[in-house]
Amino acid sequence: MIYITGDIHGDRKRLSWLKLRKLKEGDTLIICGDFGFLWDNSTAEQNYLMSLGKRKYNICFIDGTHENFNLINNYEISQWNGGKVHKIHGNLYHLMRGQVYEIEGRKVFTMGGGESADIDIRRDVNAWSKDELPTQEELLEGAENLDFAGYDIDIIVTHEPPLKVKNFLNLNDSSEFRVSALNAYFEELSQNCKFNKWYFGSLHLDKYISVTHRAIYKDVVNAITGDKI
Repeated sequence: MIYITGDIHGDRKRLSWLKLRKLKEGDTLIICGDFGFLWDNSTAEQNYLMSLGKRKYNICFIDGTHENFNLINNYEISQWNGGKVHKIHGNLYHLMRGQVYEIEGRKVFTMGGGESADIDIRRDVNAWSKDELPTQEELLEGAENLDFAGYDIDIIVTHEPPLKVKNFLNLNDSSEFRVSALNAYFEELSQNCKFNKWYFGSLHLDKYISVTHRAIYKDVVNAITGDKI
């Protein structure tokens, strides 16, 4: 089975054995960005990453906006289930931008990255990285991979949502979400691609938007049905 959850931000409780006890050998858990466990490259961090990679199921994450991109990009690029990944340790993978993977017979498209809601503050303290934004090459590669797949995908996993979804949530939330060109790219993708489910994690919400679109945060759900475990 394929499961989905939202931003982890280095919270080990979110990946505890107890919380994920229903996952079986060969299952795959996908995290919708801001993984947070590749941060300082300390011995303790490396030991924890190795322990995650030794689990019987795959743990995969897309990148968000709060990441150590230099550290992630230091890992060698390899192939996994038809798409490019950074293999961190064992069964632990970073799913790269604009890729289509075939997991348990399902096509999964991934596009990490986004624009930080706190970008102005982070720029002021030199904590912002331009690498959080997908490059033109990554967006084009995503379009090419979708074209090769016939724009027919089972599951889309992104950090950011499409434009209309973000605007809808802006109207229904007291906080104000930053809208970017990436949201417009996803809106075009949403209009032109056939898909069953689209999950995104950047807004830190657990919320059904429609039959197809879902904001995911602390819930862990079956990626095919959307049911919580």
